[in-house]
Amino acid sequence: MNWNSWLLWGFASTVVLTSILAASQGIGMTRMNIPYLLGTIFTPDRDRAKLIGFFLHFANGWLFSLVYVAAFQILHKATWWLGAIIGLVQAIFVLTMTLPVLPALHPRMADEQYGPTVVRQLEPPGFLGLHYGIRTPISVLVAHTIFGIILGAFYVVK
Repeated sequence: MNWNSWLLWGFASTVVLTSILAASQGIGMTRMNIPYLLGTIFTPDRDRAKLIGFFLHFANGWLFSLVYVAAFQILHKATWWLGAIIGLVQAIFVLTMTLPVLPALHPRMADEQYGPTVVRQLEPPGFLGLHYGIRTPISVLVAHTIFGIILGAFYVVK
């Protein structure tokens, strides 16, 4: 494995992914703020949650890039289209599996069946994250696909 290439391009792709998701929220494409959702797992303080969540999301992106790199190493090649395919698969998994189960492990997120309580006030993302806007799946698909494209295009297989 090419550790230097992974460190550089895993970092770069995570910066771009995080920026795309933040920009998507900033321009009103989605109401979903993944760093905030992650941070509120650990603290009810909104400002601290955003900070904690940012670092968690960034660390997750960097670690997930290892899965891409492992696939590139096993296949003995890294291409932009292979990275795009892996990114698309990851985005589909996030949208169809991870977001819908988030209320089960998030202490401050309401459940779709029972609604909000005094403690559980965050809206659940729902299937495909659609509770955060009809264009949420588009931003997730685009961000993860570009993440994979960057890794596949620039990671150097040893």
